[in-house]
Amino acid sequence: METRKDRRAAALFDLDGVVFDTEPQYTVFWGGMGRLYHPEVPHFEQKIKGQTLVQIFEKWFPGQEELQRAITAGLDAFERDMDYTYVPGVERFLQDLRQAGIRTAVVTSSNQEKMHNVYRKHPEFEGYFDRILTSEDFARSKPDPDCYLLGAEVFGLPVGRCVVFEDSFNGLKAGRAAGMKVVGLSTTNPAGTIADLCDVVIPDFGRFTVENMLEGLD
Repeated sequence: METRKDRRAAALFDLDGVVFDTEPQYTVFWGGMGRLYHPEVPHFEQKIKGQTLVQIFEKWFPGQEELQRAITAGLDAFERDMDYTYVPGVERFLQDLRQAGIRTAVVTSSNQEKMHNVYRKHPEFEGYFDRILTSEDFARSKPDPDCYLLGAEVFGLPVGRCVVFEDSFNGLKAGRAAGMKVVGLSTTNPAGTIADLCDVVIPDFGRFTVENMLEGLD
């Protein structure tokens, strides 16, 4: 049985597909961009998941400043009107973590502009987390582990006491590379396709508990 001392831990959450069920909406947006500008790349929308906008531009639209500005404007408008619906059970789980004294952070490739849209639609959101780390806070994004290592650093915890919640391949790889326990959500990809990158796969937070999260931590 876990003791109170054993609860010195941190839960690090990706945003899209983990806290909010937004990935289907982004699939529509980036799928359209792929068909329009990179029709030679199948499943373009899957290849860019977990990457910052800067990374997407550097790899897929290098030097095309006018096009980058147009895509950014389109994305900003799209995100302002998005439906930010919580993944089932996540609000209850976040409240349970707070009651258990476990630190929580969002670790997302999204930028501050996007987060302002979230705060506007969900004023309660910031109160669920101790820290919110965005693309402006780290130089290298997922699958590089830097963002999750920063999550451990801000709480002064070893990686063995941190748990990553992710849905995308890049995010899952980042959590693995950081040496943390990884809980994969099958909200974006089928459970069978992400199982090898996770310690646990769950469909949502409906039956997932604090005790489940703490199992197997160093």
